[in-house]
Amino acid sequence: MFLAGLQKLSLLDFPGLVACTVFTGGCNLRCPFCHNAGLVVGEGQMEELPADEFLSFLRKRQGILDGVCVSGGEPLLHAQLPALLREIRQLGFRVKLDTNGAFPDRLKAVVEEGLADKIAMDIKNGPSRYAETTGIPGLDAAPFAESKDFLLKGGVDYEFRTTVVRGLHTEESLLEAASWIRGAKVWYLQQFRDSGHLVNGKGLSAFSEEEMRGLLVKAREVLPTAELRGL
Repeated sequence: MFLAGLQKLSLLDFPGLVACTVFTGGCNLRCPFCHNAGLVVGEGQMEELPADEFLSFLRKRQGILDGVCVSGGEPLLHAQLPALLREIRQLGFRVKLDTNGAFPDRLKAVVEEGLADKIAMDIKNGPSRYAETTGIPGLDAAPFAESKDFLLKGGVDYEFRTTVVRGLHTEESLLEAASWIRGAKVWYLQQFRDSGHLVNGKGLSAFSEEEMRGLLVKAREVLPTAELRGL
């Protein structure tokens, strides 16, 4: 299990809880706007955080932290993830898992075993632009659809979120995404921010706050539970 970093305290990553965030290295996608290229490339490019060291940290934070957010990269890329989640659970922490939805069977297994209290799934774009937005030519969107359909059934708390990027997203593609996840309890539209460490930021930029608010109005015509985050 390749752990690539730890944020020891976060009040934002696991809404409503005092948490830490642990990052797994490696990702199956190459989204141009991804803000941490090192995590995408993963092992061999970043210093590894030994799992034992991470679990030792958690033991010292029992009674101080409420939860752990497991992010990436793509955590479900790692077959060893359930074992790590079991150990986190045994220490009494609640778990939020961030995922791109590419591994529906692994997602279902985690949820059905009760290893996560909340799932945050990225909705990269409308299905017709998934390949372009993820940086994987010819990408099949079917696994992502299976994951979002599973979450829509409501077996676990979840949120959908989309980082909105000029050059990849349009009003039309966002409305397509809204229709794709129709009925979702919440969908957060997040303003793109250039961290300076993008996978491939050429030609990409942020929509203004005013434009984001306008896109939200349109999105809510299809999905009334759409919200803005980070403005």
